Amino acid sequence: MVSPGKNMKILVTGGAGFIGANFLNLLVPRHPEHLFVNLDALTYAANPRSLAGLEGRANYAFVRVDLVDFEAVRATFAKHQPEVVVHFAAESHVDRSIAGPRPFLRTNIEGTFNLLEACREAWKPGQGLLHHVSTDEVYGSLGAEGLFTEETKYDPSSPYSASKAASDHLVRAWGRTFGIPVKITNCSNNYGPLQFPEKLIPLMIQNLLERKPLPVYGKGENVRDWLFVGDHCEAIWTVVLRGKPGETYNIGGRSEQRNIDVVKQLCAIVAQETGASETELFGLVTYVKDRPGHDLRYAIDASKIERELGWQPQETFASGMRKTVRWYLGNQDWVASVRTGEYRKWIEQNYGSR
Repeated sequence: MVSPGKNMKILVTGGAGFIGANFLNLLVPRHPEHLFVNLDALTYAANPRSLAGLEGRANYAFVRVDLVDFEAVRATFAKHQPEVVVHFAAESHVDRSIAGPRPFLRTNIEGTFNLLEACREAWKPGQGLLHHVSTDEVYGSLGAEGLFTEETKYDPSSPYSASKAASDHLVRAWGRTFGIPVKITNCSNNYGPLQFPEKLIPLMIQNLLERKPLPVYGKGENVRDWLFVGDHCEAIWTVVLRGKPGETYNIGGRSEQRNIDVVKQLCAIVAQETGASETELFGLVTYVKDRPGHDLRYAIDASKIERELGWQPQETFASGMRKTVRWYLGNQDWVASVRTGEYRKWIEQNYGSR
């Protein structure tokens, strides 16, 4: 097991994606004593411009590698010799998994398998640490009462959640069978800066700014627990440093909201921040046919990580939402690059030959 007090070589998979980029932007400047290596395939939802502030830092390196390419993953381990792996890389959009499940099985299952095998080759039993970042969706759907705990049985509903459930099981199995020190966190819905605008909150913000319809599934009564991405990143780092190997920790924001209420609050905040009419903005809501297998409610019991490791979310839903809206209002150039595909050209120009 690596000592968290020493200089560490930390491999972060999927570090150009939403949560990974926030994690690196938070920790690389804070911890110059550690080397952070960002391994990312740069698929559609990953944007290296999200990490522009880290370029040139001595403790940060980027490698463009797809986890399904085992030889490339092995080569990355041989070159950088990581002692800690924080595994964010995943296909994560439920609707996309319904439309086309194959990429989810390849990245989330085969990619995780390749990463585990690279760890097994590089580390002796008991050496290193792999922290696997997962989702509350592996637990399925809750009724009106109750919370997901670390002991809740797995009952995934979508191809996405099934692929993440499988990856969780692989991580635990490699830990038990091959002695790889592993930790798993299952989080609730994240929101905040740098999120690709296919997700609910950034999609609604952009549609509000452009006066486009706000599509809401069913009657908008599905409930999610919302977690500000900065709080999530702090929780992950806390588990990396102080969590027990072999343990699972649920991370939640204690912010249950119906989808329609999320949209209402976004209408109110955007109206306040831009001077628009809140009534006019809410009039953009359009109810659409519910998606197949849409879980009714997710809610996380985060008492274990709060009790054992002392982590608690710092943002309320109201404060986190306002920070998020203000970030998108102030970073429309980033949004434009994502939506127009210009960043894809930039990726090929800068990384196409790697």
